Amino acid sequence: MLENLINLVREQSGNVLQNNPAIPADKSQEAAQTAGNSILATLQGALSGGQLNEVLGFFKGGGSSAPGLVQQATGNYAQDLQNKLGLDPTQAQSVAEQVVPGTMNQLASKAADPADNSFDLQSIFNQLSGGKTGGIDIKSMLNRFGGGKLDKDGDGDVDLQDLKSMFSGGGVMDTVKGLFK
Repeated sequence: MLENLINLVREQSGNVLQNNPAIPADKSQEAAQTAGNSILATLQGALSGGQLNEVLGFFKGGGSSAPGLVQQATGNYAQDLQNKLGLDPTQAQSVAEQVVPGTMNQLASKAADPADNSFDLQSIFNQLSGGKTGGIDIKSMLNRFGGGKLDKDGDGDVDLQDLKSMFSGGGVMDTVKGLFK
């Protein structure tokens, strides 16, 4: 999955990493790898930090439904560019803002697209959880809750609040959260 994510970074970043005077030509590959690692580390950190709703929301609705995760990944990548490639803070933030949001939106889009097998949602969650989600069908869970039949809060849509209300008070939700700690 990491290799696919790095390729996605390359596709989304265009000339931002390759023809950027702030990034030496021989470091553009490292910059792409760093972006992929920063995005994965952000998602993994969110899961282990109890932000299951945000991560599920991200994969259900893309970056626009989880701006905090995208902002966090952007900040993490900017910091990594400073630490690993020696970019100054302004350059690093500029590069990160041009690379991370588009890459993360495409990641969510590709993971949600059944015709695109480059990013399988189950594989993503298995990797993020260290293999602990092997017994949970993440895609079916999201599809089930997005199917329009489970509007638990009566607001006319099926969203993460409905998922949350179904499992509030312990049980399954605590088990799912526990997988990412």
